[in-house]
Amino acid sequence: MKIANAVVLVTGANRGIGQAFVRELLARGASKVYAGSRDPANVSPQAGVHPLRLDVNNPEDVAAAVAQAPDVTLVINNAGIAQTGGFLAEDSEAVARRMFETNFFAVLRMSKAFAPVLAANGGGGLLNVLSVASWLNGSDLAAYSASKSAAWSLTNSLRYELAAQKTQVLGLHMAFVDTDLTRGLEAPKSSPADIVSRTLDALEAGLDEVLADDLTQQVRRGLAADRPSYLPQRG
Repeated sequence: MKIANAVVLVTGANRGIGQAFVRELLARGASKVYAGSRDPANVSPQAGVHPLRLDVNNPEDVAAAVAQAPDVTLVINNAGIAQTGGFLAEDSEAVARRMFETNFFAVLRMSKAFAPVLAANGGGGLLNVLSVASWLNGSDLAAYSASKSAAWSLTNSLRYELAAQKTQVLGLHMAFVDTDLTRGLEAPKSSPADIVSRTLDALEAGLDEVLADDLTQQVRRGLAADRPSYLPQRG
């Protein structure tokens, strides 16, 4: 789909990648961007941006967003959370439930709620922000990785389910990005602007997936190796 004249809803739009999506969408000619945030006061005011109170874990907020944004042609499910720790940690069950609530169930909730809106507006697009952790789980981000694997599977299913209404479904896979979410992590990081630019290029090209950085591309190639990249590497 094309960004010019699109009406877009971005979740978690007040910072990080969400904020970068808002800026680039406007630069590419989107006619309106609904910037979803738990506190709309945190959304930077600018022409074309409509702050929207939206806690994706709150069904009432999601229903209200549908009512307030009936003209949406593209939904970007960007809101997400992360926490370090392995599955054998004492609090791992609570952490896993928290990760899945935001990173999987909220994406499902938003997708179900806005699918009829997209259909009514010609099909449009659904863009789910995933992760290279969809394919790797080294236990440092155990519950986060599991939730992103589930969100990847959800995205793949939605692609089939929404095909009849001509909704393009794009999955964004990326490694670490220089945002508040990765603050304190010692690892190479991409800039939010670079990730967003590559992603919107892929959307406008009609693609189903975008591997937005070199590490993600390397890991994806490694899935088919004799010893796949998701297994501990020897030597």
